[in-house]
Amino acid sequence: MNTDDTRAPGDQAALEITLPTALELCRLGLATMIDIRQSFEIEMKGAIPGTVHIPMFEVKLMLGHTLTEDEQDILDAGQPKDIDAKTFFTTINQLHHARDHLLLCVCNSGRRSLTAASLLRSLGYPKALSVAGGFQAWKKLQAAPPA
Repeated sequence: MNTDDTRAPGDQAALEITLPTALELCRLGLATMIDIRQSFEIEMKGAIPGTVHIPMFEVKLMLGHTLTEDEQDILDAGQPKDIDAKTFFTTINQLHHARDHLLLCVCNSGRRSLTAASLLRSLGYPKALSVAGGFQAWKKLQAAPPA
């Protein structure tokens, strides 16, 4: 979300998980991937099967955060999804608390998802992580020949 990454390298490493690890945790039923991209990005590029879509820019606005100019431009490029606090917290609580899942944030390249994971942690969800490389890494993995 904030494209100016001011986190120290160690902080970023503590928030990131590799895509193969994320996929295995989901396969084992220990985690859920949350696609934080905007709806138009998913419509244009596709989605990773089994992800839950929660557009993080709308969440930031709902929580009273100010969007950066870049974030606002991305938000304005599509039709914002109507999300309210009850829907957001119900979804996150069901995943994080009821299912005891890791919350694995995924965006297009892995930059916005770092901010999303950090935001979720600041809201009291310590099991939030960012999937390194995001959707682009998943597309590359799908295109790679089987080993």
